[in-house]
Amino acid sequence: MNRRISLTFGAVLVLAGCRAAPPGHLERSAAAFLKQRVMVGGRGDVSPLAATDENVRRGQRAFSSYCAACHGLDGQATGVPFAAAMSPPVPDLTAPEVQRYTDGQLHSVIENGLRPSGMPAARGLLNDQEIWEIVQYLRHLPPAGSLGEPPMYGAR
Repeated sequence: MNRRISLTFGAVLVLAGCRAAPPGHLERSAAAFLKQRVMVGGRGDVSPLAATDENVRRGQRAFSSYCAACHGLDGQATGVPFAAAMSPPVPDLTAPEVQRYTDGQLHSVIENGLRPSGMPAARGLLNDQEIWEIVQYLRHLPPAGSLGEPPMYGAR
């Protein structure tokens, strides 16, 4: 009987230790630092495009076609029903930790993806010009919710 109680208590302790918890501030800071300084290339790459209204509009069109399913039309996951449930969650692209990336790093993330975040690579789907245009759009994102929800999630 004591053995059964001991095994049950031990199993409860082991299972309690396996419970997943959201990362704390220190873990998030360390991950952001590693991504920005070690994992993401392209830090010194400079965009060949000027930040013109036309380049931003082209970037918005490419973003709407390729990125909006996860990031929403506004880059802030507006209207994306599963964004908060993802692990890790889909980032708000206006957040300081995203906007601190250089243009070259944003280009690298879009082109190569970012493991293990779930961000897929666009290499072979978007050309270099389109990726740089998306970078321009990311630097000029509209207010959250101002573009509505992606058509694939909208009411019909």
